[in-house]
Amino acid sequence: MQNCYAERFERDMGCTEADWLGWLPNAIGNHHWKLQAQSAGVRIGDGALGLKWQVAPPRVIGLISIARLLVSFRFAGLDDAQRYRFMQRFDLYMQRGGG
Repeated sequence: MQNCYAERFERDMGCTEADWLGWLPNAIGNHHWKLQAQSAGVRIGDGALGLKWQVAPPRVIGLISIARLLVSFRFAGLDDAQRYRFMQRFDLYMQRGGG
């Protein structure tokens, strides 16, 4: 996880759109949100987060093909601490790895 989050940033996620949509409700938590075509709006207190995504070509490494989703994050009306608190939970729920 990061120690701070800008008001606007992009991420290259290693997942399908179906994966993303399955994880998104838990990552957002109890915040009110609205899903639209390849986007979502999240109310965070008096501020908001706009998410937009698009499917990208898979990343191919040898015989392995990894799905990719390009995601844009746009915060409005939130200070550094509020963005950090929200993203700590969000990143924890979106985190994937082997073991």
